Amino acid sequence: MIIIGHPWIKSNRFFKIFSIKGITKSQSDDIILLEPLVDSHTYAAHCQSNSIPFSVVVNTLDDALYANALGAKYIICEEDDALMIQPIANEYLFDTRILVLIHDLKEISKIARGHLDGVVFAEAICEN
Repeated sequence: MIIIGHPWIKSNRFFKIFSIKGITKSQSDDIILLEPLVDSHTYAAHCQSNSIPFSVVVNTLDDALYANALGAKYIICEEDDALMIQPIANEYLFDTRILVLIHDLKEISKIARGHLDGVVFAEAICEN
């Protein structure tokens, strides 16, 4: 299970951006965070063509399919959406990992029981 943002575990930060200029302000070990995909698909294409790791916040299966096709490293979504997307991701062998946004340590074991790829704590997300 992937756990991002837990104080005991070293992990990259997620850097929310709203422009190409925002991407250039990120650090080399940041994961770019895009949302929503309908407004940020050009940034995703930029990241993909420049080998910049990025993640996308999604709330539909269609957006998850597009995010994977665009080369997103992670998809971040609510638990209910993740429970619907994860079996499809497994079936089609997504390279993209499905993460659930959480706010409390107690949520980790619940997410693990749902056989989801991982979690990301809200504290791991920085805004530009």
